[in-house]
Amino acid sequence: MSSEYLIQTRDLSVGFPVGGQLFNRRVLKAVNHVTLDIPKGSFFGVVGESGSGKTTFGRALLNAVPITGGSAHYDDGEVNYDLGDLAGADLKEYRRRAQLIFQDPYAALSPRMTVRDIIAEPLEVMGLCKSRDEVDERVREVAAMCRLNIEHLRRFPHAFSGGQRQRISIARALVSRPRFVIADESVAALDVSIQADILNLLKSLQDEMGLTYLFISHDLSVVAHTCDHVAVMYLGQIMESAPTRQLFEAPRHPYTKALFSAIPSLDPDDKGKVQRLEGEIPSPTNRPTGCQFHTRCPFATDLCRQKEPEMEICEAGHSVSCHRWQELQTAV
Repeated sequence: MSSEYLIQTRDLSVGFPVGGQLFNRRVLKAVNHVTLDIPKGSFFGVVGESGSGKTTFGRALLNAVPITGGSAHYDDGEVNYDLGDLAGADLKEYRRRAQLIFQDPYAALSPRMTVRDIIAEPLEVMGLCKSRDEVDERVREVAAMCRLNIEHLRRFPHAFSGGQRQRISIARALVSRPRFVIADESVAALDVSIQADILNLLKSLQDEMGLTYLFISHDLSVVAHTCDHVAVMYLGQIMESAPTRQLFEAPRHPYTKALFSAIPSLDPDDKGKVQRLEGEIPSPTNRPTGCQFHTRCPFATDLCRQKEPEMEICEAGHSVSCHRWQELQTAV
């Protein structure tokens, strides 16, 4: 495994058995053969429609759901873990090094605990501090980093706004001093002005603590503002992956182009045409043959329906999974 990358996955799959009868069960493949490299210190974005497998992919990297195929490795220079084979002390240590920021700050915090106890809980559960004084010192330190006042620590979550609650959630995720943080739609429930404040906070904390983020979102404007690199998911697979500016300026995959065409423009003279996607995402239990996107793609051919495309590198750092991407470079 390369020391350049914190997370590397190879043909990673996550499947769940569905159906009532033991011998007639089908497998719902929420994540299907994902190969991805997340560089150390990056702000890595994953985008896609609802149901595309983004959250399940993130949970697999946290070892919160079982990996049923392929592999995923974590290497921060101090430890190297196979995420599909973690148990005991290694799993406990990985829990300290990899944390999650939840989407809904209202549901993520216990209403019966003070802010101090919420932030301190990971330290106490993992046994990371030797005394209560040490716990309190660490809590005050991370609270200050997340722009929370000392008097806030005595209050309960109901006394705070959405943005303040999300800062509490961020403080709880960072109190164990992780290396890898997954932010799952972490600003989706917030007002636009508060979103900017939280995103700027995440950026400053990244520089201060040397964090690597996996930022899961459906908001393309937020991703464009925040992320260094973006992967586009559809039906549990990566359709395209590239540095953010490169992807937004020159998308190659028809699905990526359709997503980007729907971004509202502030220019009243912009006559850009929205490319509408007909139909719904197919069921993960009954996947189409060939390219997974061909049932909704206006450019699909017989080759697309019969053969699954391989991921191709079209330029440095930019890869795409499409049979016709070269022909369609000028297509809208």
